[in-house]
Amino acid sequence: MESKTVSAPYKNRVLASLPAAEIKRLAPHLSPVALMVNRTLHDAGQTIDSVYFLEDGVCSIVATMASGNTVEVGIIGREGFVGLPAVLGTQASPNRAFMQIPGHGYSIKAKILQEQSEASKELRLLLQRVVQGMLVQTAQTAACNRVHELEERLARWLLMCQDRVQSDQIGITHEFLAMMLGTRRTSVTVAAGTLSKAGIISYSRGLVTIQNRKQLENAACECYRVVHEEDLRLGLF
Repeated sequence: MESKTVSAPYKNRVLASLPAAEIKRLAPHLSPVALMVNRTLHDAGQTIDSVYFLEDGVCSIVATMASGNTVEVGIIGREGFVGLPAVLGTQASPNRAFMQIPGHGYSIKAKILQEQSEASKELRLLLQRVVQGMLVQTAQTAACNRVHELEERLARWLLMCQDRVQSDQIGITHEFLAMMLGTRRTSVTVAAGTLSKAGIISYSRGLVTIQNRKQLENAACECYRVVHEEDLRLGLF
């Protein structure tokens, strides 16, 4: 008889999608971990020893220029896992991964996850789907940063965060948004002010509240739809 899929107690889509027999085999290797804001999960060039499956919160993948400027190239929440190079067998990445929005999840030794994925077709396929989703997200982000206006990019970013935190409220400062979007704080203030005046969002003391999801989708560029539809196709949301 085919194993049933176990969704509880996991919120992470990869873990929740595993058949009962597979998650039972993987669970002993998963260690609960609290993930505080700004915690670095993987530093640039660091050998990745542990992989993280987020249950709550959002992790940012950022590229740092020689000047010290940083820009976000991807975000990961409960739909995936942090530590793609370990699964791909490349062990490291030139980008930093850190917690943008605090949460919690599970860590597992990279070597053990590699062994488990080699022994499980189901786990390997789920991990590969996450890799595909991230490839599409990073490619679309690169295109978006090149051709779309800041207001559209901000709307896209807020929608992607809301999908992952599953809340209308997102704790974030203008300074942090500027770093993530690769622009100046004053520019983010203007873009956020435009969305606020339209009644789409409100902002107070580092907390953005999405007032109208539909209008926010209308304000975003097509990049959000492209990435989100691919995530849905892959079963990540």
